[in-house]
Amino acid sequence: MNPVVHFEMPAKDKKRVADFYSKVFGWQMNQLGSEMGNYLLAQTTETENMMPKTPGAINGGFFDYQEKEGFNIPHLVISVDNLEEAMKKVEESEGKILGGASGPGKIDDIPGVGRYISFEDSEGNHVGMLQPTPKG
Repeated sequence: MNPVVHFEMPAKDKKRVADFYSKVFGWQMNQLGSEMGNYLLAQTTETENMMPKTPGAINGGFFDYQEKEGFNIPHLVISVDNLEEAMKKVEESEGKILGGASGPGKIDDIPGVGRYISFEDSEGNHVGMLQPTPKG
C-alpha cells in the first residue's frame, strides 16, 4: 500500500495559524523562506531524520491562501515508489493530473524531500503524490 505521508492546509496569516496550532495542539511550527515557497512546516509528532518516529503518524504544513477556485482546500499527500507510473494509473482510473507549483502537468522537485505532483481523483478531490528522495 502507498501510505498518506503529509497533509497541507491553506493559511491567510502564517503567524496566526502557527500560534493557533502551537497553543492548541503543541505542534512545532517552522517557517521556511522564499526558496521553499514560504511554506510553514507543522511537526505534529517526534521525528528522526525528518521521518515520524511513531508508525502511522504524519506531519504537514500550510501554504499561502490564494484566490483560486479549488485551491484553498486541505489535502493529503500519498507516498509512491514511482511518480510516472502512479500518474499513469491516475489517468487510467478517471483521474486528472493537475501539476505542482511550477505549473500545470509539471512535477516539482522539492530539495531533500522528493518529487511531487497533485492530481484530481475520480470524485474531484485534489490530492498530492510524492516520490521521496532516496535516503543516503
